[in-house]
Amino acid sequence: MNGLGNQIIVADMRGRADRVTPEAAVAINAKPGTKFDQIMAIHDPKTPGTANYIEIINSDGSQAQACGNGMRCVVQVLSENAVQSAFIFETVAGLLTGETQENGLITVDMGTPKFAWFEIPLAEEFGDTRAIELQIGPIDAPVLHSPSVASMGNPHATFWVKDDVWSYALDRFGPLLENHPIFPERANISIAQVLAPDKIILRTWERGAGLTQACGSAACAAVVNGARTRRTARKVTVTLPGGDLHVEWRPDDHVVLTGPAELEWAGTLDPATGEWARAEAAA
Repeated sequence: MNGLGNQIIVADMRGRADRVTPEAAVAINAKPGTKFDQIMAIHDPKTPGTANYIEIINSDGSQAQACGNGMRCVVQVLSENAVQSAFIFETVAGLLTGETQENGLITVDMGTPKFAWFEIPLAEEFGDTRAIELQIGPIDAPVLHSPSVASMGNPHATFWVKDDVWSYALDRFGPLLENHPIFPERANISIAQVLAPDKIILRTWERGAGLTQACGSAACAAVVNGARTRRTARKVTVTLPGGDLHVEWRPDDHVVLTGPAELEWAGTLDPATGEWARAEAAA
């Protein structure tokens, strides 16, 4: 599937005791026809009252705490075969809810953001995470500097720029910043340009996956970081390489993400080896 151009594999693991191994994830991503950003593995629920437990696996085999685009894909898959259109999911980051809208778009409640340095987490104390001391380039003329940092269940750094986000070599800076010592759990790295209080253009280097067409949690982080630095409103359209996402930081502190999800093809996956057998393609 894709959540906005980014590649998502939704693996139905319900009724099974095994899981998609990190080795299988790496093997899947190594093949040109099955490269992906995240695997969303749907497991039986662990907690009463939840629909499913969702394990999120990056293309390098590491585990992710949150994936807004992937969660929309999960909601679409489950709602096609159920009478319900709203779901409560459990992830390592906590409970998330998702539902289909009458217009075909899917909304996911990504929970509440965290801003304390130890919650994100950062390796050292910062009293104000709206702009931390971090830069790329010469000290007297940095290319990128002073990002706003936050957690949307996973760590995010948003670098604010006034010019075109495509003018920055994010493919070169991204790996360095993702693995910077200030981020003990690594981080998602985004470059954001504010066009209007309700409009952001965003590019993201995704932790464990690299350059991506869309990152839902990064879009959420950009909006909350924009609002708390008074760059944006709390309801913003975020334009990513794959298209638009709609983010609202509600008065109850929850961040809701709305966008599309699309089936590309389906098949059978061996979760231990990563071997595929394609069964059907999307119309």
